[in-house]
Amino acid sequence: MKRPLVIAGDRAALLCIDLQEEHRQDRRLLAVGFDAVVANARRLQDAARLAAIPVHHFAYVVDAAVSLPHHPRLPDGRSAFSDKDDPLTAICPEVAPVDGEQLVVKSEASAFGTGLGDALKAEGVEWLLVCGVWTEACVDATVKAALKLGFRVVLVKDACGSGSVAMHQTGVLNLANRIYGGAVVDTAGACRLMAGETVPAWQPDRPVPIRYGYEDAATVYAWL
Repeated sequence: MKRPLVIAGDRAALLCIDLQEEHRQDRRLLAVGFDAVVANARRLQDAARLAAIPVHHFAYVVDAAVSLPHHPRLPDGRSAFSDKDDPLTAICPEVAPVDGEQLVVKSEASAFGTGLGDALKAEGVEWLLVCGVWTEACVDATVKAALKLGFRVVLVKDACGSGSVAMHQTGVLNLANRIYGGAVVDTAGACRLMAGETVPAWQPDRPVPIRYGYEDAATVYAWL
């Protein structure tokens, strides 16, 4: 259900997950509506910087020589996607780190495999606003890891994307069902939250409150 939400800006951080060029240039990894996702992520970054909320950037990059045994590889041994020598793993320039912000390279789905949790807790962070791609993969893994570590997560639904509209929407719905202690909002709402405003936000009030099917998933998603 939607309930009023306010967050403490001095205990918040913005996580930008894998906003890399491959998602708009590599045919195998195209994210639907990625330019809109990037534009919304930029709005979030601008709002965070204005409110002195830290912005953390992440990129998924694979070194096939040290990756998991069954990781997909090309005939020449390189990673089949996000290879360490592929220039398309670069962060899109519109949403790249600015002075004072770091880019953390990760080799697994969750951003929390990098020591992020300890660093955020040392900074007193309680709330995480999350955007990026792909919704049901790296975003999902990051959100679930954050919840397990005790953070409260605000998932910014229209600043995330995936390989299809259905994949994205069901990814958001699945997280919305289990984002206990957190919320789902859109970019406009997230910007208002970072500015200190109270915003109506989807927050689960019981276990798995959303049940959806093929016929109504898009409608339920739009309602969040």
